[in-house]
Amino acid sequence: MRDPDFTLTAGPTASSPRVLAALGSPMLYDYDPVFLDRFRALESKVAALFQTSSDIVLMQGEAVLGLEAAARAVTRPGMTAINCVSGVYGKWFGLWLAEYGANVVEVEVPYDAQVEPEMVESAFAAHPETELLAVVHSETPSGTMNPVAEIGPIAKRNGALVIADVVSSLGCDALRPDEWGLDICVAGPQKCLAGPPGMSLVSVSDEAWAKIRANPAAPRGSFLSLLDWKDTWIDGGRTSFPYTPSVSDVNGVSAACDEALEMGIDAFVALHARAARASRAGVRGMGLELWARSEEICTNCVTAVRTPDGIDTLALLAHVREQYGVMLSPGYGEIKEKLVRLGHMGPAARSLNPVVALAALGRGLADLGAQLEIGTGVEAALEVLSRAEAPV
Repeated sequence: MRDPDFTLTAGPTASSPRVLAALGSPMLYDYDPVFLDRFRALESKVAALFQTSSDIVLMQGEAVLGLEAAARAVTRPGMTAINCVSGVYGKWFGLWLAEYGANVVEVEVPYDAQVEPEMVESAFAAHPETELLAVVHSETPSGTMNPVAEIGPIAKRNGALVIADVVSSLGCDALRPDEWGLDICVAGPQKCLAGPPGMSLVSVSDEAWAKIRANPAAPRGSFLSLLDWKDTWIDGGRTSFPYTPSVSDVNGVSAACDEALEMGIDAFVALHARAARASRAGVRGMGLELWARSEEICTNCVTAVRTPDGIDTLALLAHVREQYGVMLSPGYGEIKEKLVRLGHMGPAARSLNPVVALAALGRGLADLGAQLEIGTGVEAALEVLSRAEAPV
């Protein structure tokens, strides 16, 4: 089977020629002065994208590794933790917290909704002993957002540490960890940054470091240890790694960060918001239904579309890829076959890529017998794109 002509998925997404060229750069010794400078520079770039003054840890593993490392670092047996659940990843994070001994209080909503701030307020009122709150900013499998800008400050007023999964929100929505009281944030470069998927981008506040260091259960001498990075690399003068970093991933992620920073983070977010608005307009124009209960809670990285009755999601996606060379995504976990996700991240957010995704979805559905208005949807998307200022 040949590669698809368009990869318009929920991630990893297609990378630019610049990122691909960086991934093919010469393989350097990790203690070569050039590579040490590149690694330090990448920390600064990621901090600029996060818009944080906190320490940055570049963990060598896909973002799930960073999330698990964060959970293990701060969870202490017997502590109370509030876990916000609006989707698959939020639910899975609670399983880690419970496994490591926390008494988990779940604030859960259906996977087409968002966790409301008043729900979090009520949870803290019922459990004033809470020491930790975990929340997913952008639930990629559901295509929904949680109001982390409001939830974070609630947790801080109640004396809790905050872990935020920002894996897919970095670059597509506003993110202000320092202003919102987010102590640990974990992002993935394979989403909106359109880099390689082999790294976790983690920000850690001073308060979080203090809590981690005071936790006897925090891993040390481990691939999952944030403290190893703090002690060996950050506090050690940034001259010695706890283990060998992926030279090629560092090069690729650095190039991806450069593209976002050169555009400007606000413009980069606006690019993704433009593509998302066009995609949602196209979905509605075709007569299809967004997965999210309201457009206001939709994320800007993917558009989740409810699969029409009588259509097999996986058969639809296989047909679209085979017939039209377009790779789209199903849902994930327990909602895998209930929806289709149109990815508009990185290069996929540019030009007419959102229209390609819509046309492929619409034509594929029609081929399988669904009744919809493909042309109306495409026109609706084009109207949004024509009104918006073109990206730099």
